[in-house]
Amino acid sequence: MAGNSFGEIFRVTTFGESHGEGVGVVIDGCPSRIDLQQEDFVWHMERRRPGRHRLDTPRREVDQVEIQSGVFEGLTTGAPITLYIRNRDADSRPYEILRRLFRPGHADYTYFRKYGHFDFRGGGRYSARETAARVAAGVVAGKILEPVGIQVMAYTLELGGIRAKKINLGFVEKNPLFCPDPTAVESMEEVMSKAKKEGDSLGGVSEILVTGCPAGFGEPVFDKLDADLAKAAMSVGTVKGVEIGAGFEAARLKGSENNDPITPDGFVSNRAGGILGGISNGDEIIVRAAIKAIPSINREQDTVDREKYPARLKLTGRFDTSAIPRIIPVLEAMVKIVLADHYLRSKTLH
Repeated sequence: MAGNSFGEIFRVTTFGESHGEGVGVVIDGCPSRIDLQQEDFVWHMERRRPGRHRLDTPRREVDQVEIQSGVFEGLTTGAPITLYIRNRDADSRPYEILRRLFRPGHADYTYFRKYGHFDFRGGGRYSARETAARVAAGVVAGKILEPVGIQVMAYTLELGGIRAKKINLGFVEKNPLFCPDPTAVESMEEVMSKAKKEGDSLGGVSEILVTGCPAGFGEPVFDKLDADLAKAAMSVGTVKGVEIGAGFEAARLKGSENNDPITPDGFVSNRAGGILGGISNGDEIIVRAAIKAIPSINREQDTVDREKYPARLKLTGRFDTSAIPRIIPVLEAMVKIVLADHYLRSKTLH
């Protein structure tokens, strides 16, 4: 199986399955002498782990990160770093019905067509459980970015059709949905509860804000910074679309409306989202990701079995009502990984 690694200099390779022994990541290319302790992971993993919100999956995972290599006396050595997260609350019993049936909206069918088999226990390799390893890798990437002054924050811009109208970044960490608008949070909670009662799920939009990124990150052709950010976000299983800056709105603007005027003090506006020609321009980088509704729902759906005979399927098990808010720290991590990689690449030019 290819496609388990991401990045050029700062390169991450994840491994493990949803209902296996655990998941983990090997990080290659991390500079030496970076302070890295087990405690550094706790807050970040807590934000992603299941069971924080009453509408999350009830699966309880501690998500404790074990540093297995690449760190000595609290400092990175320059060798590959291995981080491991054990699965402690996997329950495969509800998935027995899926031995021969494909779940609508999931990768079961496509995975089976490609590999000739699939791990019916919650998706195995293509389960969202894999993203725990990405969050752990993002912690290491963040350690590289901190001295440069680069900060990454993601938040819930929209959920179930409810959109935040106020962006109060100070409120993001004060509510379980990571939403910057106190009024919108209440409405989001209501639509989530309604969807849960109806056996359904909801999608939304996450926005990722990068501050402190200097001009000069990215390459002008295939390795554009925005291209790599889009790929990073799209590599997260539930993401179905990505915007940078004005995004799709730019298609409806005239050049005179879309261009960001430049003054001696910087850019007057930021419809470019902090990136021009694939290279950061020193302004805030703004990325938005469209999150589809989780396909695991408590409703009967049409499907087929491995021989393509029609069947009806009603899932039982432990499911989130929405990938938001748990996807928020995952998207932050992926953006950090991209920026750490491009930062290290830019250093090789000087």
